[in-house]
Amino acid sequence: MPTRVVLLTQWFDPEPTFKGLAFARELVRKGFAIEVVTGFPNYPGGRLYEGYRIRLIQREVIDGVQITRLPLYPSHDGSALRRILNYASFAASSLFYGLFMLKRPDVIYAYHPPLTVGITASLLRLIRRIPVVYDIQDMWPDTLRATGMLNNEKLLAVVSRVCDWVYRQVDRIVVLSPGFKHLLLERGVPQEKLDLIYNWCDEAALHSAQEFTRESPSSHQFRIVFAGNMGKAQALGTVIEAAELLSKEQPDVCFLLVGSGVEVDRLKQLVAAKGLGNVVFVPRVPMKDVGAILGAADALLVHLKDDPLFAITIPSKTQAYMAIGRPLLMAVRGDAADLVERAGCGVMASPEDARSVADAAIHLANMSALELETMGQRSRAFYERELSLAVGVERFSAHFRGLARRTA
Repeated sequence: MPTRVVLLTQWFDPEPTFKGLAFARELVRKGFAIEVVTGFPNYPGGRLYEGYRIRLIQREVIDGVQITRLPLYPSHDGSALRRILNYASFAASSLFYGLFMLKRPDVIYAYHPPLTVGITASLLRLIRRIPVVYDIQDMWPDTLRATGMLNNEKLLAVVSRVCDWVYRQVDRIVVLSPGFKHLLLERGVPQEKLDLIYNWCDEAALHSAQEFTRESPSSHQFRIVFAGNMGKAQALGTVIEAAELLSKEQPDVCFLLVGSGVEVDRLKQLVAAKGLGNVVFVPRVPMKDVGAILGAADALLVHLKDDPLFAITIPSKTQAYMAIGRPLLMAVRGDAADLVERAGCGVMASPEDARSVADAAIHLANMSALELETMGQRSRAFYERELSLAVGVERFSAHFRGLARRTA
């Protein structure tokens, strides 16, 4: 009999998620029986995706993956109350399903955030004695505080205590960076319960894209691409300031900022006010087209605020950039920078330091074509060796089979 694993995750394809259909398909390919327990797709816009409507339960099978969708309150706006309703409604429906309708699996894999998924998984472990692998993608309450999502210190303390309770209940905790692991060790999680498994990227989408027409003021410019969300955490005002320096010192360098976010309009106004011709905005494109945009770049930019939280995380674009095989301009401290240094595939800059970002861009632009190509090859090789889907799934498979044997 194949090992039965339930993937408990509030977000799943067609929503953007790190551990979605590609993960589930690969587990099926390795011989697992997989059921995904998730909600009706509404993230990140907070509106139900076309073709879906809330029902008591909806089942579908895609490539051997059984997907069970449960009702929730769709929302993802700035309202704290509606966000809580979104999280709590899925927690309630998934707990009811897990207690009374779910055929007992050998293992539950629970994806965090939100924390409410961890609460559901922990209760199912206590009541039905199903071992749990808990995958932490966001460090709560630290992220809530750093992003301003929650500022009430008493509520943050409650969240912290609930997190500690979940950590005690689950059997294994998987984290995405060495910094996350170190922080959990400091918070009393036993070493033997923790494992580091790096995230991977959407490899199929990245490598299936068609050729992209390079957008820049001149086809001769050195193109540095930033692709993804443009919010306050990305602090891209620093990149605009760096572009202003480069317009005087190295005008052949151009930044392409690809995507959407709450800061786009402000950034465009800033570029217009400075009269910069070396910054181009490209609207958000489907994932299937992202690979072509990245592949057309000369270098790829990662930039985040200079915040202690970001020093212990690894932005998901890091893996996508490495997989596409281009040099990186890494303007994030800590674990993400360490990965690039280990791979020897990029140039470092200090976050929120326009002078440092400009100097790194100049350094890359002045490298020879052979040096850039070699750096890109190292980037791709490191991804395949340490960060790929195949590597990650093999590591998760070992945890699932080990826990299933232990409780057989």
